[in-house]
Amino acid sequence: MNRLMLFGLTFFIVAALSPVIIYGLRTLHLTQPIRSQLPASHQAKRGTPLMAGVVLITGTVVLLIYHPGDIVMFLSIVFLAFSLVGCIDDMKKAVLQDPNGISSITKLLLQCFVTVVLLYYYSRLHPIQSGIELWGSRFLDLSLPLYLILLLLFIIGTANAVNFTDGLDGLLIFTSIPTYLFFLAITESVEVQLFCLVMIAGLLGLLLYNMYPAKAFMGDTGSLAIGGSLSFLTVMEKVEILIPLLFFVFFAEQISVILQVWYYKKTRLRLFRMSPIHYHYSLKYGWSETKIVWVFGIVSAFCSVLSWLLWKYAM
Repeated sequence: MNRLMLFGLTFFIVAALSPVIIYGLRTLHLTQPIRSQLPASHQAKRGTPLMAGVVLITGTVVLLIYHPGDIVMFLSIVFLAFSLVGCIDDMKKAVLQDPNGISSITKLLLQCFVTVVLLYYYSRLHPIQSGIELWGSRFLDLSLPLYLILLLLFIIGTANAVNFTDGLDGLLIFTSIPTYLFFLAITESVEVQLFCLVMIAGLLGLLLYNMYPAKAFMGDTGSLAIGGSLSFLTVMEKVEILIPLLFFVFFAEQISVILQVWYYKKTRLRLFRMSPIHYHYSLKYGWSETKIVWVFGIVSAFCSVLSWLLWKYAM
């Protein structure tokens, strides 16, 4: 089976399984609770099946059957581990119809535990290099303990930043596919290439049911898994210097939430009409959900292309 067949098979399986999973989620009443603060257009989404992101795991299964290498196994475990944390959160939301899910502290501790275990696992496969590659083959040398602490903060922060981005129909898929394409383009590892290829195929298969108006939401089950895998790909490919640009959309969503909370505590006023920032464009400027998704997707694609150009010609 060549790569084109692998891509097509993954897309077909995810596209074919999604309606079955969506039906099962609806039958079990595992649906998305909607925060009362969200705009009226979002209140209509109450009752939409949650946790459809679980279907993306089938892509890793296909890949493990096709190419059961060490790196493929590691990335699949990364995806599954973060997906499990997200699933725990989604289950509480869906079963109790509580939009808050598990507490922030509990989620953070679970993510921290998973990340530490995965970093240890990766260190057994490949020695972790604590230097950060800068421009022109120059390196910023850091002590290993400091580098590991920064990695831990980055991986957890990225997973949550990606999670914040999953707020509109199709938004996370449109913004994450260009990022996977970046890693597909730069890596010399066949296994990383195959993983990115399968992720893109799976996301496109799920997009058929997640684009506006969404038949189902991927939930934290999918978004945390995407964020975790993308952050580990950054570590594996040693492109830490490109993080602010490559993950610009995700971090913009996360920072908007942080700024909103900070500004409100200081002034009792809101810096944005609503955060994450994609809601701000809807409420303040009247952008449609589809327009926001396309614009954010284009910005993500631009950042990925610019990151690739910097990687190719400056690093």
